Amino acid sequence: MYKKQIEEYFNLHKDEMLEDICKVIRIKSDRQEPKEGMPFGEGVVKVLKEALDIASNMGFATNNYDNYVGTVDFNDKEKALDILAHLDVVPAGDEWTVTEPYEPIIKDGKLYGRGSADDKGPAIVALYALKAVKDLNIPLNKNVRLILGTDEECGSSDIEYYYKIEKEAPMTFSPDADFPVINVEKGGLKANFIADFKEDRTLPRIISVNSGFKVNVIPDKAAAVIEGIEKNEVEKYCDTVTNKIGVKFTVNEENNKCIIEAKGKGAHAAYPEGGNNALTGILTLLSSMPFADSEGFEKLCGINKLLPHGDYKGEAIGVKMADEVSGELTLSFTIFEYTTTGLKGTFDCRAPLCANDENLRDVVAKNLNNIGVILEPCNVFEGHYVDENSDFVQTLLRCYEMYSGKKGECIAIGGGTYVHHIKNGVAFGCTMPGTDNNMHGNDEFAVIDELILSAKIFTQAIIELCK
Repeated sequence: MYKKQIEEYFNLHKDEMLEDICKVIRIKSDRQEPKEGMPFGEGVVKVLKEALDIASNMGFATNNYDNYVGTVDFNDKEKALDILAHLDVVPAGDEWTVTEPYEPIIKDGKLYGRGSADDKGPAIVALYALKAVKDLNIPLNKNVRLILGTDEECGSSDIEYYYKIEKEAPMTFSPDADFPVINVEKGGLKANFIADFKEDRTLPRIISVNSGFKVNVIPDKAAAVIEGIEKNEVEKYCDTVTNKIGVKFTVNEENNKCIIEAKGKGAHAAYPEGGNNALTGILTLLSSMPFADSEGFEKLCGINKLLPHGDYKGEAIGVKMADEVSGELTLSFTIFEYTTTGLKGTFDCRAPLCANDENLRDVVAKNLNNIGVILEPCNVFEGHYVDENSDFVQTLLRCYEMYSGKKGECIAIGGGTYVHHIKNGVAFGCTMPGTDNNMHGNDEFAVIDELILSAKIFTQAIIELCK
C-alpha cells in the first residue's frame, strides 16, 4: 500500500532532500564549551535552529527544549512513534582528501561531509519521510514525532533532559545505526583496577609501561622502559613474540635504558577481533623476559595471565559466557600504566543479557584480588532488548524488506545506540549491510541511494505504525 506513490515522491524530491542535508552539514556542530542558553556550545544551537526552520517551512509544528533537543510533530493527536536522531557530530581531523569536513560534495554516488552518515543525513531523511506522508495526504490517526538531539556523541545528556519533561512514545526507532533492525544491545562493565607496591631497584627491571587513551578503543601503540638487559637481547625476545602474535616492536637505547615501542592494530572495543592489541602484546613480551623477582613484576605477570593477548572472551579471567539472544561476552583490555611503585588499568567488557554483578564483576574482582590487584567500585550495566516478535519490530522488518528486497532480520550488537535506555526503542537504518561509510573518520560519506531508500522505508513505517 502506497509503495508506488512513495517511490515516485522521492524520485521527484531527491535533490531537494540532499540540499537540505547539505545545509546542516555546512554547520560545524561538534560539542563546544557551554554558554548561557547553549548547553553544548554555539554550533549545535545553530544547526538545531536550521533543522527546525526547515521543518517549520514544511508546515510542521516545532518545539525547542532549551537548546537540548528540538522536536517536529506531524499532528496534534496521541503520540505513537518517536524517531530519535541527532545533529551533533564528532570533531573532524585535518586529513580529509575528498572535501573539507563541512563543505559537502556529491561524488561517485556518495555525499561526503561530517555528519552525512552520522547523523545529520539520516535526521533530514526522517524529516522528509514525515513530509512525504503530509504531501501525499495520507491520513494518520496518531502522531509521529521527530526528536533532534544535540549531544549523542558525548553522553546523550540531551535526551536525558528531554525525557525528564516528556514521556517516551509507545514505539521509538533511531536512524543512527544499521539496517535491518538492532533490537539487542549488550550490557557490560567498564572498570578500573589498581595496585601499589614498594620500589625494587634490583636489575633487570621494568621502569614504566604505558598504553591506551580511551576505554572503548583497542590501543595500536604501547611503550615500555626497562633497564638491565642489553638491546640486542631485548630484540631477540621481541622477534620471538612478534612471530607468535604479530605485534611489532622497535627498541632504542638511551641513558643505559631500553625503550620498547609496540605497534599493533587499533579497533573498537566492541569488536576486538578486528584489532591486534599493542597493550596485551607488550605485556606478553615483558612477561617473557628475565626480569628480577619483584612484587611489581609479579603483579604484571599476573595481569598478563588474566588478560592475555588474544583472549577477547574473558576466558582466562573466568567470565566467558553467552546467551542465545545477545551472543558472547567480549572483554578488551584498553588502558594500562605501570611505574616502579604501582599500576592501574582499565578494561571494557561488553556482556550478554545474562550478565550481572555476581557472575561478572564479582568474578573479575576475586581473580584480580588473588594476584594482589584491586578492582575499583563498579557495577554491571544492563543490556537492552526489544522482542523481535513484537508488532513494532515485525512492521519495521516488513517495511525494510518491501523496499530493499533484502531479508529483514534482527541484530545484536556490543555497542550502545541512542535508544539503549528507551524501553521500546530500536536502531533502524540508515546504513545498509556491508557499507562502511567512514563514520567518525576522515572522508565520512553517505551513499545517496541508501539515503533515498531509507526515506522510502521510513515513510512506509510511519504510515503503518501511526495509521
